[in-house]
Amino acid sequence: MSSESSSQLDTEEARALIETFQGSLDNIRVEVQKVIVGQDEVVEHLLMTLLVGGHCLITGLPGTAKTLLVRTLADALGLTFKRIQFTPDLMPTDVTGTDIIEEDITTGRRTWTFVPGPLFTNVMLADEINRTPPKTQSALLEAMQEFSVTVRGNHHTITPPFFVLATQNPIELEGTYPLPEAQLDRFLFNVVLDYLSDDEELEVVQRYTTQMGIPEVSACTTPEEILKFQWLVRQVPVSETVNRFAVDLVRATRPDDPNAPEVVRRYVQYGASVRATMFLTLAGKARALMSGRFHVTIDDIAALVLPIMRHRVLTNYFAESDGVDTDEILEQLVAALSSSGQQAKAG
Repeated sequence: MSSESSSQLDTEEARALIETFQGSLDNIRVEVQKVIVGQDEVVEHLLMTLLVGGHCLITGLPGTAKTLLVRTLADALGLTFKRIQFTPDLMPTDVTGTDIIEEDITTGRRTWTFVPGPLFTNVMLADEINRTPPKTQSALLEAMQEFSVTVRGNHHTITPPFFVLATQNPIELEGTYPLPEAQLDRFLFNVVLDYLSDDEELEVVQRYTTQMGIPEVSACTTPEEILKFQWLVRQVPVSETVNRFAVDLVRATRPDDPNAPEVVRRYVQYGASVRATMFLTLAGKARALMSGRFHVTIDDIAALVLPIMRHRVLTNYFAESDGVDTDEILEQLVAALSSSGQQAKAG
């Protein structure tokens, strides 16, 4: 455990911030539940994304309330929200903004003026991101990594907090453009939005067939508070053992690593990058703090393996022919590493 991180959490200012954090988190969950039924795990993953300062890819079938969930969460967080419907004819400047020529009617002088695109917001919903060509998809790369865009050689900064929450439909492949690996790697999570349970689906029907419109959601935080919460998450200490477990997990996804299990060597073509290791630790800190703990456990890391690495591990032909998907490989990997760790402790 880092003594420096512990001392940061021991200050009076940090203790007050922790109390504010826990209260705001409870209020956000209550506000979101006014609109969204079920999907508690997905909501938690989205909150972790915001607390880490990352971006999230939401994969879900039509009619699973992906857009409504993101808009509701943005309202509950008190953040500005913009939505882009990605289509095949969307141009990069439709996302980033563009320079236009303006003429001063008094002098007749013409100047270039930058008109910001919808990317300049706190929460940007990239709806059906895989429906636009790679040229437009790549317009998000600089913004997601550096919180800025470059137009005509001019650098424009996006004011934090800034999050890209992108959705894609997993079943309609006609007319879509798969996201390049470089862009997938910039998403902290790939969250799967599944169907509701029968009781939850019944509640949705009863709630939204007896009232007009969507319940109003109150803002529970401010952008300034969210930036403070992001700082707080980074102060949560992590032991060397837990950090080592995260490193071992990611390295074991690489087929040429000597510690890679047989399932990885047989079915994986490319493993996860170092960015996955950093995201595992950061998200583990957020998960621990959201649970009221000030230390990260191995269980925190193991619980985040699927959403963090399912879009970073590329399977090969043998996996496709044997019907083995990435989630199954990662589950076997976690089980193998966990069992070997327990044997080491017993020895």
